[in-house]
Amino acid sequence: MDSRLASLVKSCVEKRATDLHITPFHPVVARMDGQVHPIKEVLFSGKEVDEIADSIMKDRHRLILKKRWSVDFSMFTMGANLRIHIASMARGLSISVRFLPGKIPTIENLNLHPSLKDLCGFDAGLIIFCGATGSGKSSTIASMLGEINRTRNAHVVTMEDPIEYRFQSIKSYFEQREMGLHFHSFEQALVDALRQMPDVILVGEMRQREIMQQTLHIAESGHLVFTTLHASSPEEAVYRICNSFPYEYQEMIRFQLASVLKAVIVQRLVYIKKLGFRVPLLSILRGNHAVKTSIRDNKLAQLEGLIDISKAEGMFTFERYQEEFLDRKAQFVKPSVAFKLDSSTKPDTVYESRHIDYSVSSDVCDEVPAVRSYAGGVGAANVMDITGSVGGQSVESGAVDEYIKQLEGGK
Repeated sequence: MDSRLASLVKSCVEKRATDLHITPFHPVVARMDGQVHPIKEVLFSGKEVDEIADSIMKDRHRLILKKRWSVDFSMFTMGANLRIHIASMARGLSISVRFLPGKIPTIENLNLHPSLKDLCGFDAGLIIFCGATGSGKSSTIASMLGEINRTRNAHVVTMEDPIEYRFQSIKSYFEQREMGLHFHSFEQALVDALRQMPDVILVGEMRQREIMQQTLHIAESGHLVFTTLHASSPEEAVYRICNSFPYEYQEMIRFQLASVLKAVIVQRLVYIKKLGFRVPLLSILRGNHAVKTSIRDNKLAQLEGLIDISKAEGMFTFERYQEEFLDRKAQFVKPSVAFKLDSSTKPDTVYESRHIDYSVSSDVCDEVPAVRSYAGGVGAANVMDITGSVGGQSVESGAVDEYIKQLEGGK
């Protein structure tokens, strides 16, 4: 790492900054408590920013940046995981660094509702996390995976872009994969995951319908799946998934989603003046019978009302979460404690196998027909395609009731 960047990273770690932004001919910017602060005395030329970027990239990162004009990767230093994004901007290269602690935060330390622990005990199903970029979704997921790590003998496989929190196996066995480093596409990684016999899977983000399609199938096949989606409400999250597919297949997707959904958690960060820092504010939808029925019947406008009347089942609107949890909570853990960097934390040993050509781009792998797209037919994971085939079985629209019975185990 370039000494200039190392000095900035050290300063950010000491001052509990969450983000660092470097771009040519502009003061370096740090983000603390959600606010950006320019460091006016630190300014780099375009050549200097190129040198800083070159000092933290490996050959494969340089290749991706050269071809795609942007690259994402992560690295571990000074007791912190750094999530790094480098992209071409009007001034030249721009480097964005997100600081994450080397130690996994707990649900309690993140000031989250204790009911989230209940979701960690499911053997199978789908848990969707939503919220804007920077709202703390990754930290919340990490805290729940950490809870599983401490309490369950499970095999956990993560697929991320890039890896954010690095897990050391405790009771669970963790395997983590990074886009562009350990796999070339989420579609192929999801197929690979089924062959690794996992109990719990993290799918970094459901961006395209092919990934949504495979994620639903994996949850349906007996795995507990955590994933993220950009949405501002549970209703919007369900709507986005269902409407990512052609109209004639949305009904089928609603039935499949209803059968596997365990929870939709929408997260925001709110500043509490008396505390002097931000805490998570959640809206929690749980997949009970009424919610599943509303999804199947395409009555998504009812979901907010169902959350409001289902307090006993652990559901929260943003307003009730604020009033009944945050406003009544006696003690809060400061972010400086929850995200305390641990210099004793050591990164995993990384070995680059001679059997892997790490310089091969995804373009080359696209020539290998391991997974066919949604429009191209049934993928290798045997998921639903445009013919209406689910799990390898054709389901006509007139046989929906029978299909629902199959999803519910013949009930």
